[in-house]
Amino acid sequence: MRSNFLYGLSVRVVRLYSRIMFQLDVRYNSELPIGPKLFAANHPSATDPFLLPLLSSKHLGVLISGNAFAMPLFGDYLHHCGQICVSQGQGKAALDEARQRLQSGHSVGIFPEGLVSPRSGGCHPPRTGAARLAISTGVPVVPVGIYLPRERSVYISSRLSGRHTAAYWYLRGPYGMTIGEPMRFSGNVEDQNLVQSVTMKMMEKIHELAEESEQRVCTESTCRIQDSICRL
Repeated sequence: MRSNFLYGLSVRVVRLYSRIMFQLDVRYNSELPIGPKLFAANHPSATDPFLLPLLSSKHLGVLISGNAFAMPLFGDYLHHCGQICVSQGQGKAALDEARQRLQSGHSVGIFPEGLVSPRSGGCHPPRTGAARLAISTGVPVVPVGIYLPRERSVYISSRLSGRHTAAYWYLRGPYGMTIGEPMRFSGNVEDQNLVQSVTMKMMEKIHELAEESEQRVCTESTCRIQDSICRL
C-alpha cells in the first residue's frame, strides 16, 4: 500500500512538473497491449527514467542507476516507489528482479544502452539485457523513441551519495516521445545470435521512433517561432 501510494504521488508530481516545465509531445502509434509490458527506450538524459512512467496507466518499475539510489532520502524514496536499482557490477541481479516482476504481471522500463546517450548525439551500443528479458518472459516490448535538444541539458555533479556522481539532466523545454507498435520475441535465451539479433531489432525501431519524435518536435518549434515573428 505504501509503495503504491508513493508511486502514485510521484507520478502526479512528475506530470505536474512536465506540464509546467516541458513542452511534452507524446504520440502512440498503436494501443498498448493488455498485461505486463517491457518499455524499452533510448536515453538522452538522466531525466528519462522519471518521465517513462507517464506512459503507463499502471505501476512501472524502471531500471535506474545505483547512483540515484545511493543519494540520501531520494534513494529510499525510489526504493519505496518500486523502482529497480542497477548498481555497478550488479546488473544480473537487477535483470533477475525485472524478470520476476514481468513474470508476476507487472510492467518494467529499461534503457538498452545502459548509460545516458552521448551528448553529441546518437546512442551508445546497446547491451543485451532488454533482449534477454523479452525472450525469456515472452512479454511484448513497447519501443519508445525519445527526443530532446541535448544542448539544453544541464550538467549536475554531486557528492551527496558519498562519491562523486555527475550526469546531464534535462529540466525544461521540448520533450518528445513516440511509442511504437509492440514487438514480440521468442526462442532460446542462451542462443547468442538470437539475443544479438533481437537487441539490434529493438534498437533500430527505437532509433526510428526517436527520429519521429525529433521531426515532430522540431516542426512544432519552428511553427512557434514563425508564429511569434508574425505577431511582432
